[in-house]
Amino acid sequence: MNETEPSETRSDGGHPNAVGFDAGDPDPNPDGDGETPDSTAVSGATETVTAEGARGALRHVLVVAATEYRLAVRSRWALALTGLFVVFGAVMMTFSGSAVGPEGAERVVASLTSLAAYLVPLAALALGYDAVVGREDEGWLAVVFSLPVRRSEVVAGTYLGRLAVLAGATVLGFGFSGALLVREFGIGAWTSFLGFLVGAVAAGAAFLSIAVLLSTVAREKTHALGAALLVWVWFVLIHDLLALGVIAAFELPDVVLSALVLSNPVGAFRVLVLSGLGTTAGGGFTAVLAGSTLSTASLAAALAAWCLVPVAVAARLVRRRRL
Repeated sequence: MNETEPSETRSDGGHPNAVGFDAGDPDPNPDGDGETPDSTAVSGATETVTAEGARGALRHVLVVAATEYRLAVRSRWALALTGLFVVFGAVMMTFSGSAVGPEGAERVVASLTSLAAYLVPLAALALGYDAVVGREDEGWLAVVFSLPVRRSEVVAGTYLGRLAVLAGATVLGFGFSGALLVREFGIGAWTSFLGFLVGAVAAGAAFLSIAVLLSTVAREKTHALGAALLVWVWFVLIHDLLALGVIAAFELPDVVLSALVLSNPVGAFRVLVLSGLGTTAGGGFTAVLAGSTLSTASLAAALAAWCLVPVAVAARLVRRRRL
């Protein structure tokens, strides 16, 4: 007597990302007595699946990041940014070094901080404004989203890949100025310059995160570019002018001043660097910021939040994006 074999079905509907039992999996209830497996075994299996899922997600993110890095290097973005930072840093060193006093090294680093407050955010926004919408126009995003990879992983990998380009260009570009600084003032100037370099990388990472968020929300590259320019004008120019006017007109408590600093990644970067120099070079709002009572830990936490929160929001919003 011939019996018809039952067709195999998958409880996960065949979705490659779903977790379920198929014909090759061990029977979760081998005794067939209707009882659920031991809670310890279930817990161990769940932890194994979670660990494997985390490793897989990390692998996807790193693959996307490596691809983005190679594309940026191939398109000369890394070389262009490095050259930009080298030229402007060397020019600032030339003009600042011609009129230094006893605290020459600190004043040069303060001048570099003023330069980086304008230049690094602009470079970061220019590098990241097309991270999502630009890849969509090229058709690359539709191909990647068709693969068994989460969209949030693509966004995180894109951010990390471009961050590697920006961080490398910042370190190499301003590192040339640091070499000139050490040559002029000795190895003792390296400590203050290192604080500036770390702060510049953090500020760039914050604005790159904002750029990725704008690129996720915008439907066209021109819209993303316009929004990026408005963000740069607000944080670099208008925010400081408004804050300086408010501080000059009113006697503000420390908590309000701290809120003004932490609400702007440029302000947090300036305070982080200038508070460690023992100088208020630059005057104006820069001098006010340097005299704030914010701790290094709170400033670092604020910059970290500016780096993580926009990318996290972009990772959630990209799920609703229609290609």
